[in-house]
Amino acid sequence: MNDQPMGDRSGASSASSPGNRLGESSSPYLRQHADNPVHWREWGDEAFAEARRRGVPVLLSVGYAACHWCHVMAHETFSDDRLAGLMNDGFVCVKVDREERPDIDSVYMAATVAMTGQGGWPMTCFLTPDGDPFFCGTYYPPTARNGMPGFDEVLDAIGRTWRERRADVLTAGAKISEHLRDTASALPTGPALDRQLLLDAVGAILSDEDRTAGGFGSAPKFPPSALLEALLRVDELAGADDAASAALRTADVMARGGIYDQLGGGFARYAVDPDWVIPHFEKMLYDNALLLRAYAHLARRGDATALRVTRETVGFLDEELWTGTGYASSLDADTEGVEGLTYVWRRDELDGVLGSEDGRWAADLFTVTDEGTFEGGTSTLQLRRDPDDVDRFESVRTRLRAARGMRPQPDRDDKVVTSWNAMTVTALAEAGAALGEPAWIDRAAEVADTLLSLHVVDGDVQRTSLDGRVGTPLGGLEDSAALATALLTLHQVTGDVRWRSPALAICDRMIDVFADPEAEGSWYDAHGHELLLRPRDPVDGATPAGASLAAEALLLASVLAPDAADGARYGALCDATLARAGLIVAKAPRSAGHWLSVAVARLAGPVQVAIAQGEGSAGELAAQIRRGAPGGVVVVAGVRDSLPLLEGRGPIGDVDAAYVCRGPVCDLPDTDSEAVLASIP
Repeated sequence: MNDQPMGDRSGASSASSPGNRLGESSSPYLRQHADNPVHWREWGDEAFAEARRRGVPVLLSVGYAACHWCHVMAHETFSDDRLAGLMNDGFVCVKVDREERPDIDSVYMAATVAMTGQGGWPMTCFLTPDGDPFFCGTYYPPTARNGMPGFDEVLDAIGRTWRERRADVLTAGAKISEHLRDTASALPTGPALDRQLLLDAVGAILSDEDRTAGGFGSAPKFPPSALLEALLRVDELAGADDAASAALRTADVMARGGIYDQLGGGFARYAVDPDWVIPHFEKMLYDNALLLRAYAHLARRGDATALRVTRETVGFLDEELWTGTGYASSLDADTEGVEGLTYVWRRDELDGVLGSEDGRWAADLFTVTDEGTFEGGTSTLQLRRDPDDVDRFESVRTRLRAARGMRPQPDRDDKVVTSWNAMTVTALAEAGAALGEPAWIDRAAEVADTLLSLHVVDGDVQRTSLDGRVGTPLGGLEDSAALATALLTLHQVTGDVRWRSPALAICDRMIDVFADPEAEGSWYDAHGHELLLRPRDPVDGATPAGASLAAEALLLASVLAPDAADGARYGALCDATLARAGLIVAKAPRSAGHWLSVAVARLAGPVQVAIAQGEGSAGELAAQIRRGAPGGVVVVAGVRDSLPLLEGRGPIGDVDAAYVCRGPVCDLPDTDSEAVLASIP
C-alpha cells in the first residue's frame, strides 16, 4: 500500500487513552493515535525492555501523516476495542512516524521487502524483544477481505507461533537480521563518471520517456524532480539538447495536468494515471521544494509556463505550508475522510460560483466534464492550453479559489523537517537570485536562521521541530548534507560570510559521523543508535539519497572554503563519493537523478564565476550572470579580496568584471555578461 493522507494542522490531540503514551509526542502523526485504545509507545529502549520483561514480541507500526492507508488502518483497526485488546494483551505496541525516524523505517522496510517482495505504508512488523524482525507486512483490514488476511487472524497466528515455537521464531529473526546486515555493505566503486557514462545514462533515461503523455515510465507517475534538474544540467554543461527538451516536455505536461493545483499552486505527490490527470492529492514539502528548483531553472531559460509555476509554487509554500518557524511537512489527500474533497469540481458547481457564461468558459478551459474526470461526476482541474483572455482567467481563478476556501480543508502536518526545509532554502535562494526576487532570498534566510538556531544542538543536526520546539530524534546524513548545501547557496547569492562557517562546520561533523572510515566515499544514512544496523541507501528516490546530497555539499565546500587545504579535502571526498555512484548511474539511471546533477557539475570543473565589483556597484553584471548561469555553476560577487574566489581579482577600472574559473585555471576577466555566459559550457 504505497499511499498517503491526514495530518493535524494544529498539532493538537485529545489526551492519550489509558496506557497510550503518544499524547505528548513531537510528531503530529503520533498524536493522531493518542486516543486509540491501543497502548502505543514511542520507539526506545523502554519499549523493548518491557517486551523482554513480559516475554512478548514487539508490534511495530510505521506510517506518516499524509498516508491514506495508514489512516484507513487506524480507523478500521487501531480504533477497534476488540483488536486493540488483542494487541495490548499479546504485544508491546510501538508507533513510529517514518518522517521523524527515517532510520527505523529504512531498516524495517528492507526487512519487509525481503520477506514479502514489496513495501509500503502502513508498515506492520513483528519483532523479537531484541529488535529482530520475524514477520512483516503492510496494510491489514480488521477481518479477512478481498483475499487479504484480517488483522485478527494475523495477531492470533503470530501469538500462537510465539508461544508454541518461540525458539524457531528467535532463530528466524536472527537470520533475517544477519541477512540485512550482509546486504547493507558499502557500494563498490563502479565505472568512472566520465562524460560518456553520463551521456549513456541520459540516453537510457530518454528511451523510457513517455513522448505522448510526458514523464518516464508508466503509471503511477511521480514527478521526476531530480531528473528534471539533471537533464537541464547535462544539456547546459555537457551539451545534450535532447535532454533539455525532455525536461521541458515533462515539466509542461505536469504543470497543465491535474497533479498541479491550477487554483492555488503546488504539486500533489503523484498521478495515478499515465496522463497526469488524477493525483493522489496530498502535497509534500519535499516534492514542491525540488520541483521549485527545477522549474526556476526552466524559467531562467525563458519558459513562460515554468515562470508562472515557479511564482505560484512559492505562493503555495508561503500561504499553505508556512508555520512561522519553517515549512510544514505536508497537506493531506483526504478532507473529512474523502480523498480530493477540497480540490475537485462538478460542472454545476462552476456555474454556481461563476454564473453560466463564465462557468461554461471555465469548464472548457479546465476540462471539467459532465461525466467527470475523477470520481462521482467530479473533475480535477487541468489547463491543457493557455487561456485566450488572461484577465478573465485571473477573475475566474480568484472566484473559484475563494469558493474553494469555504470548503473543508485538508489537515496539515506542522512538523518542520530539517532536510526538506533546507531543500526549500536552496530552491528559494537560487530562484530568487536567478529571477530577481530578493523577497524569496529573504525568506530562505529566515528559514535558514531558524534551522541553525533551533535544529543544530551542540553541533549535531536534529531531524525535526514542532511549534518552535526541537524534537529529540537526531538528523541523518540527508539533514546535514541538505542544510550545508542550503547555507552555502545562501552564502553564494548574498555574499554574506555568516552562512559559510556553520555550513563548513556541519560538513565536518557530517564527515565525522556518517562517512564510513573503512570505505572511502561510502556513507551511512543514520547514526545507528538503537538499531540492528546502520542503514545506507545510495539510490535517489522521492528525495535525493543522503550520499548524493553529501556529494553536492562537498562539491560546494571544495570551492567556497577559505582554507585551500580544507577545500582540497572536501574535493577529494566528493570525488570518492561520486566514484561509488558509477554503478547506480550505469545500471539504474532513473534512480540517479541527483547523482547526475552533481557529477556533471563536477566534471565541468566545477565552473566558478567570481564577479569583482567596484565600490557602489549596482550589481547588474552579477544579476545577469545569475540569471543565465546553468545549475551547478558556483557564482559569487563582491569587492576585491572579500572572498577566496576574489582574492587578487578586482574590477576593470570602475566596471564590474567576471572571472570564469575551472579548478585553478581562470579566463581573463570580462565585463560583458553574454560573453561570460557563452564561455561557461
